[in-house]
Amino acid sequence: MSEMKKYMEKAEASILKTYNRFPAVFEKGEDVYLVDMDGKKYLDFGAGIAVSALGYSNEQYKNALKNQVDLLLHTSNLYYNKPAVEAAEKVVKASGLDKVFFTNSGTEAIEGALKVAKKYAYDKDPSKEYEFVAMHHSFHGRSQGALAVTGNSHYQDGFVPMGIRAVFAEFNNLEDVLSKITDTTCGIICEVVQGEGGIYPAKKEFLEGLRKVCDEKDIILIFDEVQCGMGRCGSMFAHDLYGVKPDVMALAKGLGCGVPVGAFVTNEKTSKSLVPGDHGTTYGGNPFATAAVSTVFDIFESENIVENVKEVGAYLYEKLEELKEKADGIVDHRGMGFLQGLEFDAPVSPIVNEAFAKGLLLISAGSNIIRFVPPLVINKKHVDDMIAILEEIIVK
Repeated sequence: MSEMKKYMEKAEASILKTYNRFPAVFEKGEDVYLVDMDGKKYLDFGAGIAVSALGYSNEQYKNALKNQVDLLLHTSNLYYNKPAVEAAEKVVKASGLDKVFFTNSGTEAIEGALKVAKKYAYDKDPSKEYEFVAMHHSFHGRSQGALAVTGNSHYQDGFVPMGIRAVFAEFNNLEDVLSKITDTTCGIICEVVQGEGGIYPAKKEFLEGLRKVCDEKDIILIFDEVQCGMGRCGSMFAHDLYGVKPDVMALAKGLGCGVPVGAFVTNEKTSKSLVPGDHGTTYGGNPFATAAVSTVFDIFESENIVENVKEVGAYLYEKLEELKEKADGIVDHRGMGFLQGLEFDAPVSPIVNEAFAKGLLLISAGSNIIRFVPPLVINKKHVDDMIAILEEIIVK
């Protein structure tokens, strides 16, 4: 039995079975490739579910983390620390919002954003039981609060009582959203590009309409940019492409490029909603995680990451369109930048599994959509290599 097989067996014996993992133990990363214990290389078009935006060989990023390990890992939020201050300044400047709270994950960022909206409404009128309007087919995380606004009963059933679930409306259907708003609506939450729900970008008039009604009724607009933010769609934040600002934005994934970190960012109106004692975190904003965040923003600027997404993302779109014309099973192609999806007329797991066997990592979004979320540093040659493998599998 190989060493890799032994590790897989140990994992099955010791780790709670909530995932069906692929048969590989990855040992290291090189550029935009992962390498398993047997030395096999895999071209990575999943990026750890849209996390590893810088790939695996950025020396500036790695050195910043090594240096921070030598300095300080943790202090708690009872004290200030230098990396958190530097990271916060960069997040606020890039977003054009007012204040940031660092979390450990995207789910926690969503939880914080929901608390901001509820507290804002409560401060105005504490007599009501407030609720959210969220979108069908959305995904916002696995904790109870995040699941309550996740528009998929598959994730909710058995965990979230009906009484605390959001009111759900159809994504990109403004009239449906407007019909669900009441005097107890404290917030509207949506992804700017739905990810798990099938790679559906918002329509400009939809986001503009949400902004308008939220302004008119003093409702908090929350954008979940955990997956679609941090350069992935061809702008630093996906909502920049629409010219519509949220009141609160949730971030994670590419924010730390592998170090577990998230954040929710508030505008001036909402930044006073949470006061000392209202919210907290032991690990969030620690020096190690925020050193990663600060360095990521530096690298995005110095290496023109967003420009690369624009250029190579357009090339990826073109090549996926060509593939769609060649393959009978593809029924749709959607997305932007490095968040794109191919919808098939049947489950895509056989394709994803065969790609894995051929050294290409792909992930799905639902049962019949392949999601393309590569590192933001891929080039056109990587796109060509991916297309060649995929074409070999699906074009008969």
